[in-house]
Amino acid sequence: MFENLEDVLLKYEDINNLLASPDITSDQDRFRKLMKEQSDLTPLVEAYTAYKKANRDIEDSLAMLEGETDEDMKEMLKEELAGAKEKLPELEERIKILLLPKDPNDDKNVIVEIRAGAGGDEAALFAAELYRMYAHYCEARRWKIEVINADETGIGGMKEIQFMVNAQGAYSVLKYESGVHRVQRVPETESGGRIHTSTASVAVIPEAEDVEVEIDEKDIRIDVMRASGNGGQCVNTTDSAVRLTHYPTGIVIYSQTEKSQIQNKEKAFALLRAKLYDLEQQKAHDAEADARRSQIGTGDRSEKIRTYNFPQGRVTDHRIGLTLYKLDKIMDGDIQEIIDACIAADQAAKLSKLEESA
Repeated sequence: MFENLEDVLLKYEDINNLLASPDITSDQDRFRKLMKEQSDLTPLVEAYTAYKKANRDIEDSLAMLEGETDEDMKEMLKEELAGAKEKLPELEERIKILLLPKDPNDDKNVIVEIRAGAGGDEAALFAAELYRMYAHYCEARRWKIEVINADETGIGGMKEIQFMVNAQGAYSVLKYESGVHRVQRVPETESGGRIHTSTASVAVIPEAEDVEVEIDEKDIRIDVMRASGNGGQCVNTTDSAVRLTHYPTGIVIYSQTEKSQIQNKEKAFALLRAKLYDLEQQKAHDAEADARRSQIGTGDRSEKIRTYNFPQGRVTDHRIGLTLYKLDKIMDGDIQEIIDACIAADQAAKLSKLEESA
């Protein structure tokens, strides 16, 4: 697995030399491409450099120990040897993970779609809480959110909401949130104190560029209308809302959050492109069903992935068997521990599959 890493080091050095050239800085497109390559290779190069240094330290310590007679020096060399040997397995594991095939969508922005499921008003309230959870998480990471469409209920819930997260690498993190989320709690309207179970589905879709998805204008119907719901000044008084109907797939997109019809149209097309791209991705994944089932975060969106139990104050992620008793913090956006655990489980599954096929 490590045999081609010397070539990676040479490539990294070549990129650094090119970036220092005045000719490259004048070509902004090539400069950005090289900067991206450098950024992608840096973690692997750093890990491999540390791995080589640890091996050298082991060899040097062993060589010096052979001829050393001073007891204090021998003790120091033994400590250095033990430290270098301890680092090796960690660095090997780190390099293996960095060499895993990368999801081509990982660096992309995402569109997140939350829909209330079973449970009526309680499901809509839960969908709204999930949106706030993700909004707080993104805010803490300084990721920008843009709401495309929100269908709100009169009691603070949401039947559905679609929003874009603009941040490099957003998909690599949020893709693990796709699936059915379940809430167990006593609704405020429940006089008997009985615990109800409601659900909401979350879909995390990578943003698609124009070059990735070709949309024929003849396949699209565009309707403009007055925005509905809790709009601000001017929102409900002009024909700013846009609805797109894609005839071949039956997908209908509605966008009304902006005052400008042009901006709503741009958001609607961004969501349509993402959904069409996602359809193609799903087809490809279905063709590799076994591989798909073995990975965290790329499974069926009808799969129940997590339960939020309010009476017990716990959150359980069923895919990885993780239970945390800090529901209040999680609902306030503190979901990094769950995401990190999902990433680790996903990497472990991929490494295991890679080693089986080796």
